[in-house]
Amino acid sequence: MNFVAMDFETANAKRDSACSLALTVVRNNQISDEFYTLIKPESDFFWRNVQIHGIHEADVADAPKFPEVWQHIAPFFQRDRLVIAHNAPFDIGVLRNTLAHYGISAPEYLSMDTVKTSKKFYPELPNHKLDTLCRALDIELQHHHNALDDSLACANILLTEAQTFGTEQLKPFVRVQG
Repeated sequence: MNFVAMDFETANAKRDSACSLALTVVRNNQISDEFYTLIKPESDFFWRNVQIHGIHEADVADAPKFPEVWQHIAPFFQRDRLVIAHNAPFDIGVLRNTLAHYGISAPEYLSMDTVKTSKKFYPELPNHKLDTLCRALDIELQHHHNALDDSLACANILLTEAQTFGTEQLKPFVRVQG
C-alpha cells in the first residue's frame, strides 16, 4: 500500500486554527518518510486545546504560517493519492478550512478514516479511539496528541488492517475529497 497518514492539532475549536501538522508517508507497505511542523495560526490559543496537546502560543511564535507549509506538502494531496487520518472528518475539515482561510483552492485527493475501518474490523473493542486501538493492536503510541506520534500510529493501524484483512476489504472505505 501507498498512502500518507495526516494529523493536525488545533489552537482552538476553529477548524482553521492548525498549530501543528504531521504526515507519515508509506510506500510499498513501509513507512518511508515523516514530516512534522508547528504552524503559526491566525487565531488565539484556547486553554483546553493547550491542555490536550501541550503546544503554547510561544511555541509557534517563529513557526511558518500555513501557506508556507502548504508549498511543501501540496504534492501529497493529488487526485490519485490516498490520505488517511484517524477521525478523518476532523483532519480533513482542518485542512479544508485552513486552505479556505488563506484563499487556497482545495485539492482533489482520496481519503480514508481509520476510525471507520477499525469499527468494521474490531467491533469488540469498547471504543475506537487512537490510544485504545494502539493498545489492542500492540502499536506504539508514545505521546498521544503529538501530531507526529498520532500520524505514525494511524499509519500502523492501516498497515495492520491491510495485513490482517487484505487491501480489498479496505477499498469500500476510500472517499474522494475536494
